[in-house]
Amino acid sequence: MDGDELLQHCLAKPGAWQDEPWEGDVVVKVGPKIFAFLGSTGSTVGVKCGKGRDLADEWLTRYPEDASASAYIGRHGWNTLRLRGAIPADEIREAVDASYDAVVATLPKKDRPAAE
Repeated sequence: MDGDELLQHCLAKPGAWQDEPWEGDVVVKVGPKIFAFLGSTGSTVGVKCGKGRDLADEWLTRYPEDASASAYIGRHGWNTLRLRGAIPADEIREAVDASYDAVVATLPKKDRPAAE
């Protein structure tokens, strides 16, 4: 899986849209909130892995060379996953899906996208 394929997967989610809040860094949002950090190289994705570090740390144990706590927001359950490494593409897609679901759950009900 490469960054372009992953971006298309993200944008297929209801209400998802691409933004570039920092020059050269692509993110995908639902409503006003980011659910995937794709960065500038397309070689990693930052995703929300749970409310705290417990679930996120499981990724670090399973894939120590390809998963790391995200800078600045890692303590809040965000990890950076390397694409084209040991993590299978289907697990990366599942991680993005879980991140999307976690972020949508934090939106007020009136602002949540309708499932398509």
